[in-house]
Amino acid sequence: MFFQLNDEQRALQDAVRSYLRDRFGPDKVRALYEDPTSDGVPADLWRALGEQGWLAVLVPEEHDGIGLGLLDAAVLARAFGAGTVPGPWTSTVVLGEALRLAGSPEQQKSLLPGIAAGEVKGAVALLKPGSSTPSGAPAQASGGTLSGTLAMVEYAEVADSLLVAAQDGLYLVDPKGSGVTITAHETLDRTSRLSTVGLDGAAGDRLERSSPEVVQELLDRAAVLVANELVGLARFSLNDTVEYDKTRVQFGKPVGSFQAIKHHLADLHMMTVMAEHAGLYAAHAADVDAEDKQVAASIAKAKASDVAFEVTGAMIQYHGGIGYTWEHHAHFYFKRANRLQHTYGDASQHRERIARLVIDTAQSSDATGVAPGGTAGVQGSGVAAGAA
Repeated sequence: MFFQLNDEQRALQDAVRSYLRDRFGPDKVRALYEDPTSDGVPADLWRALGEQGWLAVLVPEEHDGIGLGLLDAAVLARAFGAGTVPGPWTSTVVLGEALRLAGSPEQQKSLLPGIAAGEVKGAVALLKPGSSTPSGAPAQASGGTLSGTLAMVEYAEVADSLLVAAQDGLYLVDPKGSGVTITAHETLDRTSRLSTVGLDGAAGDRLERSSPEVVQELLDRAAVLVANELVGLARFSLNDTVEYDKTRVQFGKPVGSFQAIKHHLADLHMMTVMAEHAGLYAAHAADVDAEDKQVAASIAKAKASDVAFEVTGAMIQYHGGIGYTWEHHAHFYFKRANRLQHTYGDASQHRERIARLVIDTAQSSDATGVAPGGTAGVQGSGVAAGAA
């Protein structure tokens, strides 16, 4: 299947980029980065996310949302990655997706309109550190209460609702309720804020349609959003590096003309292009419920994690001495890439999942004589991604 962004999605992309360039550029990111008292959520920016409908992108229309698809949300994620935009946009969108997929009508009515308007900030804890499947739920549920330690939760201190995965499904928890303790941490990447959340008999409101399949779909959707954020981050970093190396002169020539550098940058460009295509296709596959959507999600996250790490490292090196300084913005991108490459499964975990979905399935079909459901889908991913 061949596809590309439509005119509305391109217009959305241009609008977000223009807004961030004009109203929330690198200087404002740096101000937040260096402010030890900031909660990591610029009030003006968060208000704009609600007013512009960027938090409502996946919320159904009957709950005051726009009701668009994951591909539209991926366009937003790429723009936010390119700008190292702070704030709990991803976690709030994931909270909304959990409600849409598994919430009761009452739960949806209670929170989705507030998410769409920017009145509700979300935090999510779906996995233990180092895990990438629903079996890695970080909390234990018993009699409607939750216990456990939730590590590395983004924006828990400012959240209005906390989405937690337990062994029997998804729960909504009041972050300010009884039995909840939140401990903020100093982090390497200060474009975000991370905390440890302790649950000790905290009341949990279970999403009634929770199941392992729903949790896996939510994890895949979250991974696709993060993959596209990483791709946006990588593309900006690469373009910024290329422009700098066109003007930085050594031995009387731009350093970008040196064979070793320009060949490496060309390789990074190709890697970034393929990751861009994989990220967009994975979002499209989720929207159309394609047969290969799970494989596509893992391909996108694995590629994006690898590419962002490689490109941001090269960004520092190919900016020379200035790239290693605190005053240059390269470290914003490098640190964010290092954090996000582990979020919702790292590259190795997703490659192992691809092997399970494709190779193990194919071997099983060889034994039974039944064609595997995923093989054609993997081939389709390559065709569609290349045409994105």
